[in-house]
Amino acid sequence: MKKVNVGLVQMSCVKDKATNIDKAIQKVKEAATKGAQIVCLQELFASLYFCDVEDYENFKLAESIPGETTERFSALANELGVVIIASLFEKRAQGIYHNTTAVLDADGTYLGKYRKMHIPDDPGYYEKFYFTPGDMGYKVFDTKFGRLGILICWDQWYPEAARITTLMGAEMLFYPTAIGWSIHQTAEVNQDQYNAWQTIQRSHAVANGVPVISVNRVGTEGQMLFWGGSFVANSFGKVIYQASHDKEEIHVQEVDLEQADFYRTHWPFLRDRRIDSYQPITSRYID
Repeated sequence: MKKVNVGLVQMSCVKDKATNIDKAIQKVKEAATKGAQIVCLQELFASLYFCDVEDYENFKLAESIPGETTERFSALANELGVVIIASLFEKRAQGIYHNTTAVLDADGTYLGKYRKMHIPDDPGYYEKFYFTPGDMGYKVFDTKFGRLGILICWDQWYPEAARITTLMGAEMLFYPTAIGWSIHQTAEVNQDQYNAWQTIQRSHAVANGVPVISVNRVGTEGQMLFWGGSFVANSFGKVIYQASHDKEEIHVQEVDLEQADFYRTHWPFLRDRRIDSYQPITSRYID
């Protein structure tokens, strides 16, 4: 049976970019010592979540991909023999920036990148100010330890993104993410929001018959308390690991990729899709 050890790095961040990168490198090493073969870092791990404000100074955090940071993580991946999923702020050209995740194979090879497709613009999440929507489409990456589908944060809420990535052959869906609670919200509202966030991602596992790995940050930044709660769901949506809401955690979880065949044959959602009837989904709204 094909089983893979997946490492989740849930950590807090500080203002200094170099400190965050050094910390992430140490966390990846720790995950590797625990047996991780694939390590996923949270969204925009190299900085604080700067999208809580619209500030032109924050564009200075961006970098080319591939570039200096991906080179460091490529060397690390080669040193440790692990696949690394690294979410970064990409400067594509003057005035064009993306929220991008790079994938480094276990021999250090840079396999490519995925640019976040769905960009939010809400209080505390002013991402449209910074990020141009992805124009590379959905992506899968053939790594030493499996074929990975990468989506990013706000993509989590869209079943179409998970479906297309799965139809491209992804064996696992990874979601680097940065989401939290307002420090002014009630505990009940907070729990409802977390439950919705986890439920929609578990539904992607169920509908597509693939494991889902979601890695979130933790800690208070400005008016936001990032809720952690990183988790792994198996190919039928069962949560087989969930992190705390308030602590840094490095966890390695064994994921059984062959479960997909069992669930897809017993619950054949992909077989029974009526693809001839789905054309209306390309409309913004059906008036």
